[in-house]
Amino acid sequence: MLDDRSAWTSEDLALLAGAYSLVLTAGDGGGPGVEIGMAVVGGEVYVRAYRGPRSRWYRAAEQHGHGRIEVGGIDREVLLTTGGPATPAGLDAAFRDKYGEAAEALVASPEARAATVRIDPAPVGL
Repeated sequence: MLDDRSAWTSEDLALLAGAYSLVLTAGDGGGPGVEIGMAVVGGEVYVRAYRGPRSRWYRAAEQHGHGRIEVGGIDREVLLTTGGPATPAGLDAAFRDKYGEAAEALVASPEARAATVRIDPAPVGL
């Protein structure tokens, strides 16, 4: 279960790695969330916009820097780091391992790579 601490626990990471997708809402929840696949690498959670930085949800993540995820029936406030967070070695492979051929739009496209978002748990009270 996702808890209220500001770091992912091993249980959080197992839930996220095992889930097929999550629902991400950028900002204060004024609009609908987007269902998106994610990859966990080195204890960090990443998503990518296959349409690149011009994607509506990516622009919202960039503008707000925080939001909410829903996964496995759990809601969690998160911080969203855009603008080219350092892409860890193995991120492309993690997307490919998890999603197979469907991941090619996320790993082969320079646009999608430019729209990588790291998701971190928000500190309590954000």
